[in-house]
Amino acid sequence: MIKNMIDSRVVLYAIFITSLCDAAKILAVFPTAIPSHYILGNALLRGLANAGHDVTMLSPFTEKNPPKNCSWRDIVLTGVIDQQQENIKMLTKYQWLGQYSSLTALIVPFMGAYTSEKILNHTNVQKLMRSGEKFDVVIVGQFHSEATKAFSNLFDAHLILFSSIGTNSMLNHLVGNPSLPSFAPEFMSSFPPKMSFLQRVQNTIYRFMISSVLHLYAYSANDKMVKKYFPSPFDQLDLKDALYNVSLVLLNSHLSISSAIPYVPCMIDIGGFHVKPPKKLPNDLQVFLDSAKEGVIYMSLGSNIKSKDLPPECKTAILNTFSKLKLKVLWKWEDDVMPGQPTNVKIGKWLPQQDILAHPNVKLFITQGGLLSTIETVYRGVPIIAIPFFGDQQMNAYSAEKAGYGIVLLSKDLSEESLTSVIEEILNNPKYTDEAKRRSKIINDRQVSPIDNAVYWVEYVVRHNGAKHLRVQYLDLAWYQYYLLDVFAFLLAVAITS
Repeated sequence: MIKNMIDSRVVLYAIFITSLCDAAKILAVFPTAIPSHYILGNALLRGLANAGHDVTMLSPFTEKNPPKNCSWRDIVLTGVIDQQQENIKMLTKYQWLGQYSSLTALIVPFMGAYTSEKILNHTNVQKLMRSGEKFDVVIVGQFHSEATKAFSNLFDAHLILFSSIGTNSMLNHLVGNPSLPSFAPEFMSSFPPKMSFLQRVQNTIYRFMISSVLHLYAYSANDKMVKKYFPSPFDQLDLKDALYNVSLVLLNSHLSISSAIPYVPCMIDIGGFHVKPPKKLPNDLQVFLDSAKEGVIYMSLGSNIKSKDLPPECKTAILNTFSKLKLKVLWKWEDDVMPGQPTNVKIGKWLPQQDILAHPNVKLFITQGGLLSTIETVYRGVPIIAIPFFGDQQMNAYSAEKAGYGIVLLSKDLSEESLTSVIEEILNNPKYTDEAKRRSKIINDRQVSPIDNAVYWVEYVVRHNGAKHLRVQYLDLAWYQYYLLDVFAFLLAVAITS
């Protein structure tokens, strides 16, 4: 007990010392028009602003309620949301047609290059780029933003990357993190951490294809954009000088929701940093949840997938299933009216998900499998049925199923019979809830809160002038040296000639 008290005091003292760091000027670039990405970027910036830093947020969204008594500035990428939403609709269409696969990840670098040009050519961005302003740190959202990583050179700042989906092969090579396809499933795949031989073959092929698209197209395309849109003399910059000059990587991941994998020193897990203590629910929701003696099923497909736009046969299957349940259902529905709404179903255009999941009567969460929803349900200890659509959702869904706190139901397999079956399995088999609660204990068992940890490491980079000592030697090796091909060639030559 005494030892724990001393350890707690040491941790609190460390947090106090880090708060003495001089205020830094921080530019955060989160150009993706996906609300969940903005929520994460906003939470990170709020933590830094509350710690006394001067923050500027570059994104397609406007912060309607900036933190009080803090230095906060928004630079809004007007018009970007509509363009990127078309990309999301296209990916969703692939899923409903049963044509979505890991190979769809190959689209991402092309989408990213297109988005980068829209961003760099934006009036507000051009004004910032030519302002002569300087920053101490540039934090860039890893998704869809290769060219903007060169802002670190333009603004004479240290580069910090933020990944909303943990780590992957498109990020690992930038910091020299070991990530062989033998044990690291490819981004957007549905492979488990322990892959079969055939899965490792497929995973290796996916890795080669994605790496080829990145190096042969995406990086060169983004390099051309830097030369086209950056002011002189930075228009002569080689983009790779920025890409491989990363000081820190903040990862929205945690061992409670992902498998243990190696990290180089500059990679820090902060998964769950956006989760807040439960707040009081609006009265109508509080009454609805409190009165559900049999329990409540909460359903939300996130911010990109609209429940109201699901195919008619899917909506019918879901409504028929819900109407026969003794439990109540709370459903995020993006319209004022739900045709055929059962009496036990309550709808809402927006629902306070974190607070709902904290209610003891919520027994099950039906989700699209987004990482924010996955983290939030693990935080609250609620099992899931995952209906993945695109992006990392398949990977998250199958990971939850493998871990034992969820079941995957693919959209192409969705029917009244299949949905009823998986609902009954989770509600009647306590192992799913038990595993969700076990993992909840793991994600909540931390020395310091994840947002305090994120602030500490950003300040660490500032205090240590980019923290170059975190950089690994791998980044200074040619690819053939890293894989020891030159050594093998030498040994083979010696063996042949001796």
